Amino acid sequence: MSTSSSAAARPGAAPSPDPTRRATFADVFAVPEFRTVFASFGIFMIGETVKMLALSVLIYERTGSSLIAALAYVAGFLPHALGGIFLLSLADRWRPRVLMVGYDLIRLVMVVVLATGVLPPVAMLALVFTVGLVAPVSNAARTALLPDLLDGDAYVLGRSLFTVAAGATQVLGFGVGGLLLNLVGPYGALWLTAATCAISALLLRFGLRDRPPRTAAPGAGAPGAIGETWRVNRLLLADRRVRGLLLAQWLPGSLLVGAEGVVVPYTAALGSGLDAGTASGVLFMAAAAGMLVGDLIVGRFVAPGMRERLTPWLALLLGVPMLAFVLNPALAPAAALFALATAGSAYQLGLARRFLEAVPPERRGQSFGLAGIGFMTAQGAAAAGAGALGEVIAPGIVMALAGGGSLLATLLLWRWLSGKDA
Repeated sequence: MSTSSSAAARPGAAPSPDPTRRATFADVFAVPEFRTVFASFGIFMIGETVKMLALSVLIYERTGSSLIAALAYVAGFLPHALGGIFLLSLADRWRPRVLMVGYDLIRLVMVVVLATGVLPPVAMLALVFTVGLVAPVSNAARTALLPDLLDGDAYVLGRSLFTVAAGATQVLGFGVGGLLLNLVGPYGALWLTAATCAISALLLRFGLRDRPPRTAAPGAGAPGAIGETWRVNRLLLADRRVRGLLLAQWLPGSLLVGAEGVVVPYTAALGSGLDAGTASGVLFMAAAAGMLVGDLIVGRFVAPGMRERLTPWLALLLGVPMLAFVLNPALAPAAALFALATAGSAYQLGLARRFLEAVPPERRGQSFGLAGIGFMTAQGAAAAGAGALGEVIAPGIVMALAGGGSLLATLLLWRWLSGKDA
């Protein structure tokens, strides 16, 4: 069942009459509403990165506790799983523009409260955690809006641009955040983050059409948001094809993240002549660069049909280079291996069209939200598992095991990765 409609039926969508035609950046950015959503996403990512960094520094200054400072850094991400379990149905029940603008305004109020310094550290963390429960709903609404704006291969290229922007803006956010902390301190950085929330809200409010919800308003006696989220999640996971495509999106890439969980102890044991922080930063940058380059090349320069045929082979690329870490390679070859492995993350682009066609149009928001939440949860579990293994075996072996786990998942999910699930 195809959920794609023609560009002619959707004002402002990128024209793509031939589904086999390779889209260009010009096709994608020719759509004004896509430019709006893309710009607001970039501003959102920079603001979130600066906020997490400033909050972490601020709470450490006030408490002197490294643990609480670390909790401050991840407090905005931890609630994603809970929000995905209980609230995702709102992504289809509410109008997309209202939902996304509303979330930006909630973030604005939260950051202003944090910037005033009136809350004790524990209350700060509680506030960030509570607001984070709504984040997966807004993210799902944004992702589900893309097929309404872009057709055919333009949709896949648009998805790849969001992946590239996520990595690039986080790097920029860390750089800008560090500079701001030196110039204006953590409170000043939070006030500037509040400005990014306001700018994003204004962009979305005046740059997007007000579309109706995907599902009708629930009648009397209908389940609430929590009940509906559970019901639809069960229906999606009960569908064999949807379940297979979800696992294909979750497992090969997230298992590789386990290797990142032991990068610091690995580099500390290398004796590269650099301190562990600098050396681990080299590996993290290599991993980010590989992912960005892979998505750019596969998304822009590989034809749609070839991209989908390459999907399982790109997934294999995630795991195979990591097997070499059993030899404890030096920093330079380790960085090259990491970059090569993460370039395989572009396999996700080959699944984009098939997943879009497999899910019900009226549940697109929740479907994309479930895909994102599952991936984040699997990444967290893989990193935690790798950290636990790193307590008893050498980090190089753990990294190789992470690659082996990704390789095994790819082989087990080959049917869905190769498109033989239809």
